[in-house]
Parts: sequence; C-alpha cells; structure tokens
Amino acid sequence: MPYQSKSIVVELNLATTNKEPSQWVKVKLLFVRSINDEKQQASKHDWALFLTTDSQLNDEAMLETYALRWGIEVYFKEAKQKLGFLKEQSRHYSAYIASIHLTGLRFCLLLFAKQEEGAARLSDVRNGFEESLNCLNFASKLWGLFKALIAGALSEIVNFTEQDRLNVMEKIEQTVVEFFTQVMQMDSFTLRQEALE
Repeated sequence: MPYQSKSIVVELNLATTNKEPSQWVKVKLLFVRSINDEKQQASKHDWALFLTTDSQLNDEAMLETYALRWGIEVYFKEAKQKLGFLKEQSRHYSAYIASIHLTGLRFCLLLFAKQEEGAARLSDVRNGFEESLNCLNFASKLWGLFKALIAGALSEIVNFTEQDRLNVMEKIEQTVVEFFTQVMQMDSFTLRQEALE
C-alpha cells in the first residue's frame, strides 16, 4: 500500500516546570498516512506520528525500526496467551526465572517448526500442535473407556481365571502402548531411522 509521509526536525524542552533549567533536545517527527483513493481529504485520525531522538535518521529507517516492534508484540502475546508465560503455581523467584526461559524455548521450538513446515504464520503451527495434542488426549480418554469395557467383558467370561483376565488385559495394554509409541515416533528404531535420513 502506498504511503504519504512528511517529516520535520524540531527542538523540545524536556523541563517539566518553569523553575527547572531548559533541556532542549533535537527530535525528528515523522507523520505517515496511507494513500486512500476513496478519500480525497485526509483527516487528523488518518495520520500516524513517529518520534526519534536521532534527527539524522531517514524516514524509511524510522519505519523499519518501528516495524521490528511487531515481532516483539507477537512474541509477548503468544507467550502470555498460549505458551504459559508466568502461569506456574509456585511464587518462588526461581519458578519465575524458569518460566521465562521455558516460554522462550517453547517459542523457539514453534519458530523452528514454522520454518521446517514452511508455514506462513506461527499461529498456524501452534494450532496444529494443539489439535494434535487434543486428538492424543481424546485417544487416551477413549482408550480408558475401551479398557473398562474390555475388562467388564472379560469378567463376564466364566471359563477365564483371574490370571487369564490379567494376562489378556496386560497384552492389550502392551499392544496399545506400542502402537502409540510408534505413532508418536518415540521408539528407538524409528528415531534411529530418522537420524539416518
């Protein structure tokens, strides 16, 4: 989108009262607005004002520096809303320090996954992880239900001893755990195979 900009260098007095000595500082003011074909006359609300104490800085550099702020805003929004920033139940100083570092690590892992997947936005990657975890959580709860149903059915079989029922349940449990381990690629064979690729 094309922009219109005007800049001016002025001097501001930073003294807060008339009794203080004058503290004149040179600042650059940059006024920017987007050019809108539909509006012929710009109102005062269409303009954004940027101020810098580096009066030699050109207009483009001022806007580029300001644009860097957006990444910081995204980080803190993600950190507070989705990555558990300072959400620990402990009120110890060491827990706060750990929370800050863990949040940073989580964010870095999301950035890495974003680059690996070629995703356009960080939130797309995070939402994908949340969906996967929700599915896994649902599968875990569903397995608990199935396990209770199987145990109930086995207890109804008259010819089975208690040891037979335990053996069947143990074998079913082992098979399900092996399946989930392989699906999540946490077994040693799969990890070794991926390391070779």
